[in-house]
Amino acid sequence: MAAPCSLVCCREESDSEKAVIVRFSNGSVKNEDKLDFTMYKNADESNPRKKSRRIMAAESDRLCYVGNNFGPGSLKCNNLCKYYVGVLNRQSMQMEVHSAQLFNMQPVIPGDATETAKPRDTTQTYRDKVDSLIEAFGTNKQKRALSSRRLNQVGSDTLHQAVAKAANTVIDQKGLEALQQEVAETEVQGDLALHLPPCNAGADKPENVYLFDDLLSPVEFGALEQAGSKMAALTSEELKKMRDDAGCLCVVKHLENMPTEGEARDKAARCAFYLSMLLKLARQKSITRKFGQEEGCPRIIQSKLLRTFTVETFNNGRVQNIVSASMRAKLAAYALALLLHMNRMTGDLTLLHRDLGITEARMIEVAKSMGLTLIKQARAKAYEAELRDTNRHASLVLPLVKYDQFMERRKRKKMH
Repeated sequence: MAAPCSLVCCREESDSEKAVIVRFSNGSVKNEDKLDFTMYKNADESNPRKKSRRIMAAESDRLCYVGNNFGPGSLKCNNLCKYYVGVLNRQSMQMEVHSAQLFNMQPVIPGDATETAKPRDTTQTYRDKVDSLIEAFGTNKQKRALSSRRLNQVGSDTLHQAVAKAANTVIDQKGLEALQQEVAETEVQGDLALHLPPCNAGADKPENVYLFDDLLSPVEFGALEQAGSKMAALTSEELKKMRDDAGCLCVVKHLENMPTEGEARDKAARCAFYLSMLLKLARQKSITRKFGQEEGCPRIIQSKLLRTFTVETFNNGRVQNIVSASMRAKLAAYALALLLHMNRMTGDLTLLHRDLGITEARMIEVAKSMGLTLIKQARAKAYEAELRDTNRHASLVLPLVKYDQFMERRKRKKMH
């Protein structure tokens, strides 16, 4: 039976006091007694990263071996785990346990320059690294997908180069200032241009610029017959109530000056009802399917209003129709175009912006984006001003007015 022994843990040892374990990469050494080992340490002991660096050299008559604990050739296991060496004292039968570090000894041929490590390409992106892995270890399906993506990328780059070349050609032909002027003229209307009624700027008559059929189709106009009859039959008391309730001042003013009989009266009444629906819709935030039922709005008109002037959103698990800020601008443009047809190509901007619930500045922006001519009454004496209409109007005059974008751009307030 083997004699028992006890373990004795030594004190905490520094890097210079640790035992050294060497491993030869090309096999086992038969005559280790003939090897001369030398340990080198880094001279910069003030640097915490360099002070623990060690180089182990082993020399023999035939070959030299070198190992280190840093750099690409070092063993990563020195950082992941700790090594210990037990030294047995046969007299006291106690085994002292010392800390150790492992060196991988590699042969060095004299006169042969060591191959320096290739610098890592820091410009490679994550996608490039993944592509390199796919090229080396990917499946056939992944390699086909990579090849297809690279071909598409080449085609995209070619397209970008062609577009850039064409843009440079246009700039050389027209000049940068001329192109900037064209862009400025195109962007005069800004986002409002997307919400204007269809415009025929080359029309020979003012009423053909914004066609009435684009505002109300013949089928929709015919569906307003019954609703228009009720609107035309309103009494003076009912009109006074509408004026007191506010929100339909444009409609009340139009009904008070409506033709007395004939097709003109019927058309004016139908337009007045449709205008009242536009104004009511502009003051709503969310719209339900029951909108306009109390006023007797035809189903086709209700569907047109929801489809043209509302935005669908998903809220609380259901779809809702809301009137966004851009939709209010669209309502203002269509209501103004309808007013032009109802009042000989002239509209009252002051009453309309109050009925729509938007600012006068926003209403003027809409009128300018439509190319209308702004009319403001000249100042008068005090007794004459009481009798004169001080509201701001807009009229459609050919040719349409093009307003300067840079002069009309509003300045932002500075925050202190």
